[in-house]
Amino acid sequence: MSIVPAERLDAEWVRRWCERADAALSELMRSFLLRHGFPPGPNAVGLATEASRRATDALVELTPIPSDLTTMYWVVDEVSLPDVGVGCFVHSPSTVAGHFREYGAIRIDGEEPALVFASDGGGRLYALAGSGRVWMSATASWFDQFDLAAASLQEFLEGLERRIAEQL
Repeated sequence: MSIVPAERLDAEWVRRWCERADAALSELMRSFLLRHGFPPGPNAVGLATEASRRATDALVELTPIPSDLTTMYWVVDEVSLPDVGVGCFVHSPSTVAGHFREYGAIRIDGEEPALVFASDGGGRLYALAGSGRVWMSATASWFDQFDLAAASLQEFLEGLERRIAEQL
């Protein structure tokens, strides 16, 4: 599969994505209990704070971080979607830093080292490479095969937005 990466992520686009995703999550949460018969978990798009921006700065000092991830973290701290599909969690910059210290960067053949920034409810990992492409682990492992998941972080976030909308 050959996917050409898109332009770099724009902070204003991320802000608008947060607004759209938050509105869709609010609608989903209002009807969740009736649709599923049990209450939803803590589904939220957490906006960046001064503390999370300091954590982003510390992450940048720790390792070369793809510029799109820095852009996203200046707007978003973390995303928790346990009730959307199999679940998806965009980790906070401090969590990403901790994982980097423990596991290092992900090595993908023919790609720049990638930084794990998210996971799904099954433990599969998402990593963003310097090229801007997003890779997903084939299994719940830091050391297994990673397959191309999205041409860009923007495409990845758009996919999350679609998954929320599909449940409405």
